[in-house]
Amino acid sequence: MTHTVHVTGYNSDGEGVARFGDGRVVFIRGAARYDVLEVVLTQEFSKIARAEIVCIIKPSPYRIESDCVAYPECGGCDYRHITYEEELDAKLQCVNDALKRIGGLSVQVSQILHTGQINGYRNKAVLHCAGSQLGFYNKKSVLLRQVKPSGQRFNAAKRRAKAGSHDIVPIEHCLLLEDDLNVALKSLIKNGIDGIETDGDIPLRCGRNGTAMPLEEELDGLIFRLEGFFQINRNAALLLFQKAREYAALSKNEIFVDLYCGVGALTLFVGRDAGFALGVEQNLGAVKVAKENAERNNLSHIEFVNADAAKWESDTSKPDCIIVDPPRKGLSQGAVSKILELSPKRLVYISCNPATLARDLKMLNGYVAADICAVDMFPRTANIECCCLLVRES
Repeated sequence: MTHTVHVTGYNSDGEGVARFGDGRVVFIRGAARYDVLEVVLTQEFSKIARAEIVCIIKPSPYRIESDCVAYPECGGCDYRHITYEEELDAKLQCVNDALKRIGGLSVQVSQILHTGQINGYRNKAVLHCAGSQLGFYNKKSVLLRQVKPSGQRFNAAKRRAKAGSHDIVPIEHCLLLEDDLNVALKSLIKNGIDGIETDGDIPLRCGRNGTAMPLEEELDGLIFRLEGFFQINRNAALLLFQKAREYAALSKNEIFVDLYCGVGALTLFVGRDAGFALGVEQNLGAVKVAKENAERNNLSHIEFVNADAAKWESDTSKPDCIIVDPPRKGLSQGAVSKILELSPKRLVYISCNPATLARDLKMLNGYVAADICAVDMFPRTANIECCCLLVRES
């Protein structure tokens, strides 16, 4: 049985959103806002459902033909079927929906910073190898490139790709990767993968010195050794770091603390404006690299400690400004309590998950969100980065 639906927007995973007559919300992979679609249900629950596209009755004005032969079987992209302008609108909608619905906040994001570069921006990728196959996992439940306008139908036998499977989609060239990584990928394919363990992962990474080791990256005159987590889009990372630095607004008589500091890139970028800066990180290896990065950039007033953000004890005066950049799960209750205990005048929260950002902002009692900026760190995917300035209520 099929249904006709009108798509009105997108969810945080990049799926189209529509409603049935009984009020249920239906999520549709590969749908575009204002599409009129014939769909078939794949999952049904009491209040929501998921569906696959059978045919496009009337295409959205924002729908375009994908420029990638592997889309959407490959799980790397979510939005190659819509214009980039529509993708940016979808991401703003996602952030603002979370702020209002989860956080109960009146502040809204009106602008999303981006470089305009939608391809060739990734400096890191993990390829998967199974036997003689080399590529990325098939994560999509809809084979959208078989969808045709004007009512043409999918081949039903090919429509049932399982979401989250470990089936590998062979990749010879990825539009998201920087040139150096595609050269490395081509070399792997040409020379074979006999030396690689079967069913293993193959990490690829490049920095300012190509794919050489050790890798380094440069941002605004600062040189960082790459090890562990570092932003995969160097140009968009610069936009994000500049916004964080603007929000922090540090002076030479102020103390700055960066929780979840990793290898210290943001600590150094922002902390160079402070009188004293401290990065807190629970990964000991990352702390060692962070200390090397501070020394490499001659920033002797910036130090790093190996500690949990929630359990760290300061042996200096309370910070004037704190930056947090937690993982997708957001702040722990202990980290929230630590921030409230330290009570900085300004708090800058960087997040890759609008839902946990909105939840945490609601928990930070005594602080008000003064401004929020979105940054498109991951074009053609549903992921979005946010940077929020919170100020202590007087």
